[in-house]
Amino acid sequence: MDLTTRIARIPEFPKPGILFYDISPLLADGAAWREAIQRLAGLVRSMRPELLIGIESRGFLAAAPLAIELGIGFAMIRKRGKLPGTLIGHDYALEYGTDRVEMQADAVTPGQRVVVLDDLLATGGTMQAAIALLRLCGADVAGAAFIIELDFLAGRDRLDVPVESLMRFGEND
Repeated sequence: MDLTTRIARIPEFPKPGILFYDISPLLADGAAWREAIQRLAGLVRSMRPELLIGIESRGFLAAAPLAIELGIGFAMIRKRGKLPGTLIGHDYALEYGTDRVEMQADAVTPGQRVVVLDDLLATGGTMQAAIALLRLCGADVAGAAFIIELDFLAGRDRLDVPVESLMRFGEND
């Protein structure tokens, strides 16, 4: 099954000059979504995670069903102010300004082997921040996985963990 046909390209979203790769058609096609999760399981299983971490918000869509497929747990990394309880956060630089990612302090245990998931790898900044946060919590970050990777933005070059992507797109795709 060619899953790339289930990815919509939306020009000029969320702002002019951006081509948005939308996974909504993939999510809406039950057979294709099941196939995507099974293929992701094949990519992630070899990393031997004990826990999957999803990055807000579309990373949750991949990490939660994948955790079920692998028979392991799932935890969330979210933007500032979205989680209850005692939190650990990490501030990171954006092109203009800063942002913050947070997770619950007891979401991972020191030494726990985790794999982080998001829907899309572009520049790698958010994933880099998530990995830094997990390391602050003592996690052993075994790798990162994505539904889509935009090769032309070279995000994987910013990451110091193994990277797996279900689909990769070039600048002209």
